[in-house]
Amino acid sequence: MQYVTVTALSHTGLVREHNEDSLVAGPWTLCGTVTENPQTLVFPLGGPLVVAVADGIGGQPAGEVASALTVRQLAALGPSLDGEEAVRDALNLCNHAVYAAADRDPELCTMGTTVAGAVVRDGSVLVFNVGDSRVLDAGADGLRQVSVDDSPPLTPGRTTTSLVTQALGGAPEFTPVAPHLTTAPLAPGARYLVCTDGLTDHVPQDEIAELLRHHSGGRAAFELWRSAIEAGGPDNITLALIGIGE
Repeated sequence: MQYVTVTALSHTGLVREHNEDSLVAGPWTLCGTVTENPQTLVFPLGGPLVVAVADGIGGQPAGEVASALTVRQLAALGPSLDGEEAVRDALNLCNHAVYAAADRDPELCTMGTTVAGAVVRDGSVLVFNVGDSRVLDAGADGLRQVSVDDSPPLTPGRTTTSLVTQALGGAPEFTPVAPHLTTAPLAPGARYLVCTDGLTDHVPQDEIAELLRHHSGGRAAFELWRSAIEAGGPDNITLALIGIGE
């Protein structure tokens, strides 16, 4: 019987005072807290399993509230995410929920979050994102980004930017989103990395690929986290490694 493993880790980093990232794996959520060690969960491969990270927008209020709202909504809707239309509707619902919460409390005005993840089903994987959190396919052919960054063009000499061109929430008035969605066959032995930019902004993709070639599961998650910390750990770091076993 095939199964899905999800190894997750979330950490504040070395500079930020608190963690504004959140994570969902099936019915399990981790919101604005820190895992001392990578946590591995095992699920049967079959119906929709959603695995996603949400990164509260820095420099704006209550990013941790927006990211937590998003992953909890996805956890509740997870079993119904059986295709691209259902995922698109779910992300639009998350966007409405973030704005509605901000409307009820002036202190939450302009809060927002990115989101990126995958819905794993028997035979297929559906990747989605809004913002610049990422999903990377760590298959046998190497590491390949599947998500699409919602970021403005980089200025000469820059390799990253903290700006995003769309997010869930994040504006004074409601703004709709156009989620990026792609569906692909689920290959035997497939692996995916879902992460916030606290990892990918500070650890080059070729270094991530090298670590994933040599490590898997909890050791891989730890080594990825350690690389981000050794790069200065300037941002919250949240990641989930998805694997297929039998």
